[in-house]
Amino acid sequence: VQLQASGGGLVQTGGSLRLSCAVSGIVFSVDVMEWYRQAPGKQREMVATITRSRATNYADSVKGRFTISRDNAKNTVYLEMNSLKPEDTAVYYCHIKIFITDVWGQGTLVTVSS
Repeated sequence: VQLQASGGGLVQTGGSLRLSCAVSGIVFSVDVMEWYRQAPGKQREMVATITRSRATNYADSVKGRFTISRDNAKNTVYLEMNSLKPEDTAVYYCHIKIFITDVWGQGTLVTVSS
């Protein structure tokens, strides 16, 4: 099973980015798909989660600015990020769990300049 994340980059404060993460190597639809992030010198934190039925949950710091969505047929999860702030600068990781095994993507760097 592999997770391929893309879409990171450099953006100015107030800008937008859209991250994508495609899951390959499995034939069934993943239940929960998640985005985490890790800023320099900080612990990895959950950003947003979405279930197969598209129930969502967000970290308080991104509510109202970020939107998580998914395409079940493609086993792909997206993160639309708007009104970006310098404190959103981090490596963003997608994550799923296959039975009891955690599977992480390689991470994509988002840098927000002030």
